[in-house]
Amino acid sequence: MAHAVQSMAFVGQTPWHQLGNALPPKQSLDVWADQAGMNWEILSTPVRYMTEQAGALGAVMTYADQMVLYRSDTKSPLSVVSDRYQVVQPREVLEFYRDLTEISGYELETAGVLKEGRKFWALARTGKETALKGDDRVKGYLLLATSCDGTLATTATPTTIRVVCNNTLSIALNGAPQAIKVPHRTSFDALAVKKQLGVAVSQWDGFMYRMKLLAERKVKSHEAMNYFLKVLCQIDQQPEGNLVNERALNKVQSLYDGHGRGAELTAAKGTAWGLLNAVTEFVDHERRARSQEYRLESAWFGQGANLKQRAMDQALQMVA
Repeated sequence: MAHAVQSMAFVGQTPWHQLGNALPPKQSLDVWADQAGMNWEILSTPVRYMTEQAGALGAVMTYADQMVLYRSDTKSPLSVVSDRYQVVQPREVLEFYRDLTEISGYELETAGVLKEGRKFWALARTGKETALKGDDRVKGYLLLATSCDGTLATTATPTTIRVVCNNTLSIALNGAPQAIKVPHRTSFDALAVKKQLGVAVSQWDGFMYRMKLLAERKVKSHEAMNYFLKVLCQIDQQPEGNLVNERALNKVQSLYDGHGRGAELTAAKGTAWGLLNAVTEFVDHERRARSQEYRLESAWFGQGANLKQRAMDQALQMVA
């Protein structure tokens, strides 16, 4: 099976998805580009096709409104897009962090390429950190990711990682993730995105205040079951109504009941914070996936990310 992650690099402990090349701290962006598999460019050429007629040689024709994007190193095709598609290069994603790491105290922690170059990302630690009851530590990160196949806008997302289990969770306030999204129909302006992010990153304290409220909110057994049913419920078009993945339900319940990483910490045991982390651990570590690479993509950009957002929304309703 082809891997979704083509290459990746990391600093510090091996990431939860067990992928990548280990680097010493404080490496240059050139080293990151080499080791994370991001030292190439996206090139483009108009779509061309061969006409065919019976008994005659065909002609090579150009479809000028559509472009083939391909890798400069392997020449492998990446996607077909309109000629208005604004490409963001892999190196631009790393360069986004240059002043943040050199001036603002950020530290690159992981970077890599998904699906042979169709998606790529970098993740940096911001230096923000909060401890909930029982030394349940949560650290702040900034994730920048993009695609060249139209499946993901260039997206900068303030993110948290719970240290005890490496669960990831996008920072969300007022019911919406604090992500800055730049569609590929417009040019990516790194400086403008950083100005917008200044507001989002400053909301760390507000977000963690809400997480502390979750850690204070004691949960009864019937509330826990209702929470998991709402989060994991899939609305079906059939008259029967709601369908629940029984395996997933049993697993998140088990994680919450003490089998999850950090489930016995004071902040999580019997609380809404524990409910939320049972779901995030399930998505990041336990949910069925074709491989760890596919689980990573889902947890950050796909159905897993949506499931974690639904878990967050339901948890915050318990302290509203």
